[in-house]
Amino acid sequence: MACTTSCCTSHSTHLSPKYRKALWIALGLNITLFFIEIVMGVKSGSVSLLSDSLDFFGDSANYVISLIVLPMALSYRAKASLLKGATMGGFGLFILITTLYRWAYGELPNHSEMSVVGVLALFANLTALWVLYHFRDGDSNMKSVWICSRNDAIGNIAVILAGIAVYFTQSKYPDLIVAFVLALLALQGAREIIAKALMELKG
Repeated sequence: MACTTSCCTSHSTHLSPKYRKALWIALGLNITLFFIEIVMGVKSGSVSLLSDSLDFFGDSANYVISLIVLPMALSYRAKASLLKGATMGGFGLFILITTLYRWAYGELPNHSEMSVVGVLALFANLTALWVLYHFRDGDSNMKSVWICSRNDAIGNIAVILAGIAVYFTQSKYPDLIVAFVLALLALQGAREIIAKALMELKG
C-alpha cells in the first residue's frame, strides 16, 4: 500500500544526509557543554547549572541513539524513543529529588559563574536549534531530538535569569526554583515523546 505524503516525507527526511550532519553538530556541542557545565556546576554550587549539565549528557545520549537508529524501521525508532523518553523522565525525577534536598541543605551558589556558563550554554543550544529547525517535525525519534534541544535553550535562559536573581536577592531560592522548572520540563517532554512513540507502535 502506498504511503501517505506526510509518511513519505518523514521517511525521506530522517534519512537525509543533512539531518545526519545536523545531529553530529548537535552531538558535538552537547558533549562539550556537558563537561563544562558539570565542572562549573559543582564548582559554583548551582543546582540549576548541575541539572542543565545532566540534561546535556542526556541529550548527547539522545543524539547517539538517534544516529544509530536512523536507517532502521519505524518500529525500532519508536522503541528507541521510548527508551529516550524513559531516560528523560528519570532525569527529571533525579533533578526534582536533588532540588528538594538542596532546598533544605543547599548553600548560596556563585551567581557570576552561573550566568557566564549559562550564556555559553545558551549560545551552543541556539546553534543546535538552528541546525535542527527544519527537522523538528517527523517521527517520535525526530520529535524527541527537537524537544530535548528546545528544552535546553529554555533551561539556559532560566539559568541566566536565576544567576541574576541570586545576585540581587543573595538567596539560593531562585536557583532552586529554576531547577524545579527544569525538572518539570524534562517530565513533560518525556510524556510527549513516550505518547508519540506508543502511537507509532500501535500502527
